[in-house]
Amino acid sequence: MSTEQETLEKAWAPRFNPWLIGVTVSLAAFMEVLDSSIANVALPHIAGGLGASNDESTWVLTSYLVSNAIVLPLSGFLVAMLGRKRFFMACILLFTLSSFLCGTATSLGLLLLFRVLQGAFGGGLQPMAQSILADSFPQEKRGLAFALYGVTAVCAPAIGPTLGGWLTDNYSWRWIFYVNVPVGGLAFVLVQLLVDDPPYLKKLKRAAGRFDYVGFSLLAIGVGALQVALDKGQEDDWFGSTFITSLIVTAAVGLIALIIWEWTQEHPVVDVRLFTKFNFAASSMMFFIVGIILFSGTVLMPQFLQTLMGYTAEDAGLVLSVAALVLLFMLGFVGRLTTIFQARHLIALGWAGLAIGMYVSCRWVDLQVSFQSAEWVRTLQYWSIGFLFVPLTLAAYVGLTPAETNSASGLMNFMRNIGQSVGTSAVTTLLARRSQYHQAVLADFTSAGRLEGTVQAVTARLSRSGLSSYDAERQAIGRAYAAVQAQAATLAYVDVYWLLAMFSAAMLLCSFLLKANKPGGSGPVSMH
Repeated sequence: MSTEQETLEKAWAPRFNPWLIGVTVSLAAFMEVLDSSIANVALPHIAGGLGASNDESTWVLTSYLVSNAIVLPLSGFLVAMLGRKRFFMACILLFTLSSFLCGTATSLGLLLLFRVLQGAFGGGLQPMAQSILADSFPQEKRGLAFALYGVTAVCAPAIGPTLGGWLTDNYSWRWIFYVNVPVGGLAFVLVQLLVDDPPYLKKLKRAAGRFDYVGFSLLAIGVGALQVALDKGQEDDWFGSTFITSLIVTAAVGLIALIIWEWTQEHPVVDVRLFTKFNFAASSMMFFIVGIILFSGTVLMPQFLQTLMGYTAEDAGLVLSVAALVLLFMLGFVGRLTTIFQARHLIALGWAGLAIGMYVSCRWVDLQVSFQSAEWVRTLQYWSIGFLFVPLTLAAYVGLTPAETNSASGLMNFMRNIGQSVGTSAVTTLLARRSQYHQAVLADFTSAGRLEGTVQAVTARLSRSGLSSYDAERQAIGRAYAAVQAQAATLAYVDVYWLLAMFSAAMLLCSFLLKANKPGGSGPVSMH
């Protein structure tokens, strides 16, 4: 390459203000992330409207997650084939069209087909938004740019159920899909007007090889089987189910074969060789753990408040809202800190804050907690996510060439999404198993007669209120058993928070192993 060409590439800058481009691509990514959670609360309405059972309607979520997870690692290869802007615009257009088709579905089969298409076309939106931001901003401002993208990744899942419930209650479940049409149309037009591909992507397109059908097939089989197993595992009792066991074996064989096959390909659909670069591999592992903890925390507190404390869905959502507002502020603040401090030091602070937050949660979980205390604890759990999301993205790009950033963005988002699925499945399973364990332990005290005095006192009180001796005794025993169940469930929540605290502490130690970056300039390094 001539010196003149090198100079032109290094001097390349977008034609429009990078912040305008950032808002545009983040809008498209926000739309896609929102759809991963917006349908959750509408499932009973969808089942009723399409004549399906509640169990069948859960495939509306699973089908989207499976197709979305398959496309994420493919993003870099598809960019090389089509060009990033063309690929991004195609994803927006087809995602919007499939959203409209979801709203018009007249049967569950059609809805599942359109959800598969929606998830597949939406899979390219997150990584493309992230890589466009990396190229559009100068290195000293990339931390702020990734903070803007972070708003979509961490806030959209929290907003989704609330918006989905409001649309379903006030209009119809079909509007959770129709709402994407105007947003997608606006994003498509803005991307067409504002976004350009940098020069290195044009060379990358010319160098792209033929489509790797073997690699894609292994990816689809491995990731698809893994995602379905995670989504349905607890429901079907994991290894107690032949179906789930077969899926796990299929996923393991498919993913191992994928790694071996792609390692030998000149133009792989998934660039697994990126994991030989320490910072990228370590950051991807941490994104996986962030996904686990982020979604675990989002599941744990509302579930605790609603099932054990009697909160309504709206009140439980309000507990989460303060923490979401704090995180919005923290993302911008951390973006500025990346221009001063090394990413690995900010990451260490984030894991330390998360470990402390989860430890405090262990001390907080009881059946007497107040609404205000729950808000404070959730905020303590959540604020440090901002110190992880932005710096981890910067740390992952250390040592990567510009040509590798599209594949890297797709793989990082894939790791986080799989972590979210693992976190949701693990939390559901651990709560059920640990509740059974603690109930068995507490039952020993009950059977030993430790509650006899309490049962007699409650029986006497109910008898004085007008119940017969037999009914009073039955109700007293029932209340004692319900109290034992509630205490067992509470102890299960404590166990899960302890586990999340230990994971966070382990990642704190690992964060110091990351290679240093130059504060304010840790984006992709030049390939020249």
